[in-house]
Amino acid sequence: MKKLSAVTAVVLVFAALSVAACSTTEGFGQDVKDTGQTIKNTAQDAK
Repeated sequence: MKKLSAVTAVVLVFAALSVAACSTTEGFGQDVKDTGQTIKNTAQDAK
C-alpha cells in the first residue's frame, strides 16, 4: 500500500507540473527536471 501511495504522489505531482504554465522550452525542461527529482526523492523515501 505504501508503494501505491508513493506512485500516486508522483503521478499527482507530475500532473500538477504539467498543468502549470510553462510557455518556453526552458520552462518545460525545468518542469521535467523537477519531476525527475521528485520521483527520485519519493523512491528514496519508499525504501
